Amino acid sequence: MAVCMENNGELPFQDFKGKGRKIKIFASYYRPHKKIFFTDMICALIIAAVNLLFPVLSGLALNNFLTGSQYREFFACMGILVVGYILRAGMQYYVSTWGHVLGVRMEADMRRDLFAHLQKMPFSFYDKNKTGALMSRIVNDLFETVELAHHGPEDVFISTLTFIGSFIAMMLIQWKLALVLVFIVPLIILFTAILRKRMARASREVKVKVAEINTELENSLSGIRVAKAFANEAYEMEKVESCNQSYKEAKQDYYRYMGSFQTGYGFLTAMLNLICICIGGFLVMQDQMQIGELLSFVLYINAFMPHINQLASFMEQFTVGMAGFSRFVDLMDTPTSIFNHPDAHPLSDVKGQIRYENVTFSYDEGSGNVLSGIDLTIEPGQTVALVGPSGGGKTTMCQLIPRFYDVTSGKIYIDGQEIHELTLHSLRENIGIVQQDVFIFGGTIRENIRYGRIEASDAEIIQAAKMAEIHDFIMSLPDGYDTYVGERGVRLSGGQKQRLSIARVFLKNPKIIILDEATSALDTETEIKIQNALDTLAKGRTTLVIAHRLSTIKNADRILVIGNEGILESGTHAELLAQNGEYAKLYQAQFQLT
Repeated sequence: MAVCMENNGELPFQDFKGKGRKIKIFASYYRPHKKIFFTDMICALIIAAVNLLFPVLSGLALNNFLTGSQYREFFACMGILVVGYILRAGMQYYVSTWGHVLGVRMEADMRRDLFAHLQKMPFSFYDKNKTGALMSRIVNDLFETVELAHHGPEDVFISTLTFIGSFIAMMLIQWKLALVLVFIVPLIILFTAILRKRMARASREVKVKVAEINTELENSLSGIRVAKAFANEAYEMEKVESCNQSYKEAKQDYYRYMGSFQTGYGFLTAMLNLICICIGGFLVMQDQMQIGELLSFVLYINAFMPHINQLASFMEQFTVGMAGFSRFVDLMDTPTSIFNHPDAHPLSDVKGQIRYENVTFSYDEGSGNVLSGIDLTIEPGQTVALVGPSGGGKTTMCQLIPRFYDVTSGKIYIDGQEIHELTLHSLRENIGIVQQDVFIFGGTIRENIRYGRIEASDAEIIQAAKMAEIHDFIMSLPDGYDTYVGERGVRLSGGQKQRLSIARVFLKNPKIIILDEATSALDTETEIKIQNALDTLAKGRTTLVIAHRLSTIKNADRILVIGNEGILESGTHAELLAQNGEYAKLYQAQFQLT
């Protein structure tokens, strides 16, 4: 079942409509694994049949064959039960093994579809959603959902068959005694439902506390260096201990309800057996029932009683599982505003001309514009620098080119082709970006550089590292290119991480380059080396440079001063200084500071 977004932006589950939509979607995930599912149900049927067979054959063997000295028939019944239990063991193995395999495969399918959908969501989606919350959707919610997917159908099937079959058999054995159950069993069901509900509420509270303590632990461990730097270890201990105490209290409440349930359920089950034996014994005394029948009756009670608990457990499982699945569907139903249009075609033979035509952009409807009426043409091979105050829209202006965000109005062209007419993959494949906030994956140096072009050879990776002025540093490490960099590159300095990201762009070798404060984390000596490398990389390529250090962009073909009103000034370094405007003020301020 493929649910990835189509080029026209249609949602994965749009074909599922009407009442019970989410149940239909849930059922659709069984379809690729229907052989396992139906085999699982057949095994569940055999398990239920053997459960019902035991009281029948036991009563028959004791009541008729044993008392009638028909020993051969008695042992024949016992042999049938042995075969039945061997068969049930085999069926139970399948249910326990392949039933869980079914759940795991469904979970993998859901996670694949959800991750594929998240890959297509725009930057604006991630601006509004926390990573931890999305991780919970991908991991915790899906686990609860597949627990329902696996256990739900077979538990309901076995329990319902056993419950109905047992009651019919008991009615046939002695209807008067069976009527006693009509009055007592509903009370047990009511007790089970009430205590199960309280346990579920307590369990949810425990999960909330677990989430809180996990969040606090993640924050404290991630910020352990800051905590040590400020000597705030005791403060961090207090925060974690507060969460720890809340978790402990919630867990204690849960165990109290669980203890009450298990004690009460065990007591009620024992009393039901005792009452049935007492009444059944009276019926035996009145010659209305035989001892073997009474034994069968008690065995049937013990056969269906666990399934009352199982059905109550299913209701809790259904509530939790469907809640998780509802959150899954809600996320899958979140439309993406950025997708391939039906007639989109690949960008090929790129020259690198970029043109903004009356471009306006705002992050949210009703909020102020970040960019207004931008008209700009950048010729192939030009280096254009964007300078100005923070928040003026420089980064946003560059992020519109690869369609990380879509323009509110106006159009952007590459080589005369409107970017909405181009496939996203080909558009972004031809744009290289080095951002101010460098992200390093928790792998090796080789893997991080190779991210620029996955199919690159080791020789190409080494060449890219040399051009980024980081090869010598890599070779000084004990494991060289196979050195593990730690989570988010924690074992590297800021400058080393930035040079790795620059090496990625060298390896990608795109026609259009965006450098967003690409040398901001580098010392002066390294900055000079990287600047020379970037100048080499920029030759023959269209380059947009966002910079606060004006000394790094003096040689740009054109410098744009971006402000709240749009492009305030445009020209070369010398021309802008001669104008004695905003650029000249910025340059003089930096020169005086240095």
